[in-house]
Amino acid sequence: MEIFYFLVFGGLAAVVAVLEFSKSNKDRVNTPTAFNSFKNNYLVVYSLMMAGDWLQGPYVYYLYSQYGYGKGDIGQLFIAGFGSSMLFGTIVGSLADKQGRKRACVTYCITYILSCITKHSPHYKVLMLGRVLGGIATSLLFSAFESWLVAEHFKRGFDQQWLSVTFSKAIFLGNGLVAILSGLFGNVLVDTLALGPVAPFDAAACFLAIGMAVIMSSWPENYGDASEGKDLLSQFKAAAVAIASDEKIALLGAIQSLFEGSMYTFVFLWTPALSPSGEDIPHGFIFATFMLASMLGSSVASRLLARSSPKAESYMQIVFLISAAALMLPVITSFLVVPTGVKGGGISFSGCIQLMGFCAFEACVGIFWPSIMKMRSQYIPEEARSTIMNFFRIPLNIFVCVVLYNVDAFPIIVMFGMCSIFLFVASLLQRRLMFIAELQKSSKLIS
Repeated sequence: MEIFYFLVFGGLAAVVAVLEFSKSNKDRVNTPTAFNSFKNNYLVVYSLMMAGDWLQGPYVYYLYSQYGYGKGDIGQLFIAGFGSSMLFGTIVGSLADKQGRKRACVTYCITYILSCITKHSPHYKVLMLGRVLGGIATSLLFSAFESWLVAEHFKRGFDQQWLSVTFSKAIFLGNGLVAILSGLFGNVLVDTLALGPVAPFDAAACFLAIGMAVIMSSWPENYGDASEGKDLLSQFKAAAVAIASDEKIALLGAIQSLFEGSMYTFVFLWTPALSPSGEDIPHGFIFATFMLASMLGSSVASRLLARSSPKAESYMQIVFLISAAALMLPVITSFLVVPTGVKGGGISFSGCIQLMGFCAFEACVGIFWPSIMKMRSQYIPEEARSTIMNFFRIPLNIFVCVVLYNVDAFPIIVMFGMCSIFLFVASLLQRRLMFIAELQKSSKLIS
């Protein structure tokens, strides 16, 4: 493996280490023992849930191909996953608000374990069922756990600023360290121990079962709007009214959809972008490098969120602009760097530039998650939190399904250019959100 990869990985690791070990009192939030115990319990559960998710990711496509399915069939399976998340996500989100967030988190574990079990079958219909179950589970993962955390945090009387501590730690561990360790562990199971491509899914089911046991034994139940007689349609209407009547919520949803849509598109595009001529690139090592960059971002976010200024509404404008510039690099290099035309070999000069840009984008992803969580905790009403959060995922899932369906219809630089434009628009919307938030704050002070 070329020294370039080790230099990038080592450089990122050094920066993360410096950021973590050089934190001053200004960068830390002093919290009581009761909160620390609550936070650590949530972090253990969240890390187990993310381990169950990350273990599966690198091997889904590989497993389907091993069963003999081609690109078209596999594409339909992926579309089924995002489609089910779009169709059923809002329903399960509303049920989480009404029936209980703890119950929804347990349902996530059961649903995802069942999805893992379906991977043992080579039959297409069974695999399709697994993707549908996985889509439902994904909706719960990105709504029910955060909704439970926010509600329980305030129910226990903890300071709102302490939420940012939990959010940044959750992303640092769950989307960074756990992702890296899961990738390495999966590699050991499949390659070193030669247990086959289904092994990571079995391991994921075990982690999910452990997490479910912790949830059932230590988490109390909490609800959104648990009022009797309020049916699912009424909850949908209440969520839609909340989004339509509060521009801040609508803007937050649009920003989230634009950024996450670009992020999921990037997941499909980075491999062909770095190896357009069949270059031999270490996919696992590059994935670990991206996750390290994400850890760097979450470490930066923890410092920013620990201070009263700048606000997330302000610095996220810059983050979105950097993201837009990073994903524009493949477009720029396609015009400025002449391709070698040589098939195979190591990563090209253009690929090296793009890899650096992709690491910058992943660092922005690391900043985005805790920051958007903090803003959601401020602006989304508690009684319909899960429902609204899943409403936000509807345009995201539509976008990803369209991209997947037309992945061969557009050149890769067009796709990257489109994502860059989306991120630039997200920056403009973020500026609008900051303006409205400050205007409403000033109005309250005057009155």
